[in-house]
Amino acid sequence: MSPASVDMLLEVLASLMIVAGALFTLVGSIGLLRLDDVFQRMHAPTKATTLGVGLVLAASVLSSWVAQRELSLHEMLVAVLLFATAPVSAYLVARVALRHGRTGGGAPRCPGDMREPGDPRQG
Repeated sequence: MSPASVDMLLEVLASLMIVAGALFTLVGSIGLLRLDDVFQRMHAPTKATTLGVGLVLAASVLSSWVAQRELSLHEMLVAVLLFATAPVSAYLVARVALRHGRTGGGAPRCPGDMREPGDPRQG
């Protein structure tokens, strides 16, 4: 394989990683809005969105390596900080929820959501 075809293959891989990361981030954001419980709402962004942003950052590192032939330390630092702070923030949210007696259910719905909990129209 020629170096140009390898570069093109790596760029396609980076593009696929960006699309996958965007989809994970979208799923995490929708989960944050749609789930009922504070603990479920905490789970969606800390798992799916962290993975999505991690994929986008990895794609950025790969793309900058293809373009400049050097690794970008900025994206790596952001990824390390993201993966270090997401579990800590989830732990703190869970601790506050437990301390205030939020053991599940009864979380306020989204502002435009007129459905009641247990409504058969929920999807």
